[in-house]
Amino acid sequence: MADYLITGCNGQLGTELCHLLDEQGIAYTAFDSQGMDITDRDQVMKVITQEKPQVIFHCAAFTAVDAAEDEKRDLNWQVNVDGTQNVADAAKKVGAKLVYISTDYVFDGTNQGEYQVDAPTNPKNEYGKAKLAGEQAVENTLTDYYIIRTSWVFGQYGHNFVFTMLKLAETYDKLTVVDDQVGRPTWTRTLAEFMLHLVQTNAPFGMYQLSNDGDCSWFKFASEILKDHDVDVQPVTSEQYPQKAYRPRHSVMSLEKAKATGFTIPTWQEALQQFLADVTE
Repeated sequence: MADYLITGCNGQLGTELCHLLDEQGIAYTAFDSQGMDITDRDQVMKVITQEKPQVIFHCAAFTAVDAAEDEKRDLNWQVNVDGTQNVADAAKKVGAKLVYISTDYVFDGTNQGEYQVDAPTNPKNEYGKAKLAGEQAVENTLTDYYIIRTSWVFGQYGHNFVFTMLKLAETYDKLTVVDDQVGRPTWTRTLAEFMLHLVQTNAPFGMYQLSNDGDCSWFKFASEILKDHDVDVQPVTSEQYPQKAYRPRHSVMSLEKAKATGFTIPTWQEALQQFLADVTE
């Protein structure tokens, strides 16, 4: 029986966390949706009761933001809310600490400064509404928990903006990218390290926000990704690039509470450079 249990182990973050724990020689058990469907309450209770972990890293999530607006709305809620409630209830039953990953989409993006951890929430899309309800499920069920809001996630083990830009640059010599949405990119490696850091240092329980340091628009992010490629990146407005789900225009979250735990946060440029070096080795 391992002290750590991971849900969503085949996802972008779950896979990164598994690799990090492997590197550090830390034992864990990990489940994908086949091994433990978090929407199946009986199965969740059975598996977690058998494993009796001390810590549950809850990485399983439905993250198709646009699909969550209509055809996948029910699934979005079932996974991100009902599934999280099931995991929280099981954590409570076995006395495990829970680490839950949330999103900047719990905010409406109208704030000009940084969003503090206690800033009022006002999600404007279905994904953000479900993730906020997941936060509330954790808060209402447990006392020993960490909620980590993150944003603009990229990593080696899944579909994300960085891979999309690199792929498009193979076939197009000109790309247009939205320049009026500002936030903080997050490398899955940095996020996985912070999740482990909170647990290993016995940081105070509660709400945290973690992305890489600095902020940028999607256009600036794309320009940095493709700076060594022969492609012309041009800025456009959100109106020129309509998407089904509302995206916050300014969702820069404060990192001060995360830094106060003693965790060193690389800039998004440093994280991107290291990530690109890793995937092009």
